Amino acid sequence: MNSKAQSPFKVNLHELPRRAGEMREYAFSFPVTEPIGVPLLQITVGTEISLQFKAESVDDGVLITGEVKTHAKGECGRCLDPIDFAIDQRFQELYLYVSRKSENPDEDDELFVLDGDVADLEIAIRDAAILSMPVNPICSQECEGLCPQCGEKRAELPDVHGHEVVDPRWGGLSGWNPSSGPEK
Repeated sequence: MNSKAQSPFKVNLHELPRRAGEMREYAFSFPVTEPIGVPLLQITVGTEISLQFKAESVDDGVLITGEVKTHAKGECGRCLDPIDFAIDQRFQELYLYVSRKSENPDEDDELFVLDGDVADLEIAIRDAAILSMPVNPICSQECEGLCPQCGEKRAELPDVHGHEVVDPRWGGLSGWNPSSGPEK
């Protein structure tokens, strides 16, 4: 299905007839060659992506409906503990035949076009994976995060943990003792 020289996201649909209503199912997996996501939560290089989809011939091209499964690694946005986030996301994209592509390039910048019989699923898979990831990942709903003064985990601190907060504008008077003022 994929040759070693091309991207693992490219799928040859040669065996799918171009008659509307024809369908083929595909399933394969491959390791990620570059990170997907943001540093806070991403699918790291070497992580296996499992892909199952069906390709259906329609009048204008091939409709691909599938599911991507993998996991992302990152850190909790509150306490910075490492987390492992499971991704199980569905996607659906229409890949147009070259003959159905518009002559106006401004109309086609968000459309997918088949390259002969090859569909490049990279953008569809990246979009599905990234959109399934939380913007602010957390290790659990009960995570209390870090103490803003000392940086320690709140879950590991005693209940009476606190810091004396002094207004920095009064910092110059911190050593002043009114009883040690000048003698009269």
